[in-house]
Amino acid sequence: MKQVDIYFQHLPEPQKSCLLALHAIILAQDPHITAEWKYAMPCYCYKGKMFCFIRTDAKTQTPYIGMVEGKRLDYPGLEQGDRARMKVMTFDPEADLPVTILHNMLNEALDFYRKGLIPVKKK
Repeated sequence: MKQVDIYFQHLPEPQKSCLLALHAIILAQDPHITAEWKYAMPCYCYKGKMFCFIRTDAKTQTPYIGMVEGKRLDYPGLEQGDRARMKVMTFDPEADLPVTILHNMLNEALDFYRKGLIPVKKK
């Protein structure tokens, strides 16, 4: 079993279901996306280049998605805080996910890699 799968097994509900839904949404965006275990969390790479990650906040246990090139994105709920490059979007684990916003945001972020604005490994 992969470390990413083990991570999900040990999460309590409702965080587990929320993060598993995010995991499925991210992987469904493009066949070149892979889920990898980096920095003690599930990270999602496009052709070997990390573009987002998911986890829960250590203090509040609130699930969130982190967008590596978040500074280039502008979506409701996507916050930069004091980060230079990344932005995060938090989710209420007991509410419906904003699926349309997630699809649009993920595809816009992937386009940075698909169009060569951010170099990826050649396969």
